[in-house]
Amino acid sequence: MASADPTETLTCPNCQNSSADAGDTTCEHNFCWVCIDCVLDKQRGVHTQHQCRAEERPLQERRVQQVWRGHDGSITCTYCVHSPVPAVKSCVMCEASLCETHLSVHSKSPEHVLIEPTTALRNRKCPVHKKILEYYCPADAACVCVSCILFGDHRGHRVETFDVVSERKKKRLKNDLKKLNARSVETEKKIQTLQSRRGEVQGKTSDVTDRVSALFRDIRRQLDALEKRVLSEISKQEEQLSLFISRLVQQLELQRDELSQKGSYLEELCNKGDPLLVIQEQESEKEDFYPLEEGAADPKDYRVAGVDEGLIYVTLHTGLSDIMASARKAINVQGGADILLDVNTAGNDIHVSGDLRGVSWSHIDQNYPEKPGRFQYDQVLSTRSFSSGRHFWEVETSETGVWFVGMCYPSIDRRGRQSWIGDNNKSWCLRRYDDVQYTVIHDGKWLQLPHSVSCHLLGIYLDYEAGQLSFYELRNPIRHLHTFSATFVEPLHVAFSVYKAWVRIKG
Repeated sequence: MASADPTETLTCPNCQNSSADAGDTTCEHNFCWVCIDCVLDKQRGVHTQHQCRAEERPLQERRVQQVWRGHDGSITCTYCVHSPVPAVKSCVMCEASLCETHLSVHSKSPEHVLIEPTTALRNRKCPVHKKILEYYCPADAACVCVSCILFGDHRGHRVETFDVVSERKKKRLKNDLKKLNARSVETEKKIQTLQSRRGEVQGKTSDVTDRVSALFRDIRRQLDALEKRVLSEISKQEEQLSLFISRLVQQLELQRDELSQKGSYLEELCNKGDPLLVIQEQESEKEDFYPLEEGAADPKDYRVAGVDEGLIYVTLHTGLSDIMASARKAINVQGGADILLDVNTAGNDIHVSGDLRGVSWSHIDQNYPEKPGRFQYDQVLSTRSFSSGRHFWEVETSETGVWFVGMCYPSIDRRGRQSWIGDNNKSWCLRRYDDVQYTVIHDGKWLQLPHSVSCHLLGIYLDYEAGQLSFYELRNPIRHLHTFSATFVEPLHVAFSVYKAWVRIKG
């Protein structure tokens, strides 16, 4: 403690030397000015002559505090100024850190609270009363000292000890930690599930890639073979035509030579002056002037036919059709060539085309005969149903009006609101309205898609076993619109609904 008698000789706790000239610090300890200057000089690297020691004490004390932490970040003893010594405890009252040696001579009074080494000692004292914070005030959510409770701002408030508050908070933190650990475990499970899923996706992708690559290799092989066959046919026809033309040329050249010889003979005969000779030679000429030999080129053969393009294109068409059929078989996807509409299901407000491939809205009642399976409203189903496999077909749509394209079970209601495609759990559809937006509907739940209508040719893909019904815009590039996922329990029929619009299955 600072001495009240200025003539009293005090002992510096650092160097243990007695001196009447000592400086007091905020921790209420006294150090000789030699030790204080030593610390300051060590930090500055130079010696400074102080004109007024009393004015510089706060600065000196702050600089002494600054050397509590070593260069490596460890906390060192406040009083070991000649060389840094690791601190083992910090005193809240003194706001100082102590090594083993200085801790042994430190005050044992209860108010000198010892804690683990730290530099944040000032935070453990009341900023108003400069006393140790010992209690917690729940009303103000603040840590307070005894003076705050007795005559400060927290007078009359219910306070609790740090141990009680700390245990309560630890209990809450443990509960939070338990929940956090549970969430961490659940998150880890999700991560593992997703990683496993990623592995499955990669495996599936690799398998699909291999199959598609093999398919294209086979298509290229077949195309190469088809190209060779067609080019060979063209070359064959060219060779045959060339031979035919050469034969005709040869025949005509023979005719030309014969005609030339006979022309010279006749010219010579015409130039003779003896009438008897002319008459006699003319008679002889009648006997000798025979037609060209049989088999010579006829004038009608002069218009030689070109390459038989019909045969070439038929060969191409047949070959390409075979390749496409082979490709479809390889990917196991059936087309929609055999999808026809069932007039017996059509509502009276729609007209089914003669080829049973298209449907359009009609403001004239069609007066279809009453049938058990006929819809009350402007809807129609296909005659064919799908109960297995993968299928793909294309649908053309009008640019205006309202249309629904999708699929449904044959057990769908035919009358009432529940008969609308999409408004029940037996149908799935894509809807287009005049707002040029798409909406997908199932079981009465409508979901507007972010895509605006950009083309009027749609592709519909069904994988019955996988439980997937997908819709695509067949533009360049093809755009996926939506995929329904379900477990199909009945055969599926193609279903259309139109109002001031038309829809057609593309053949």
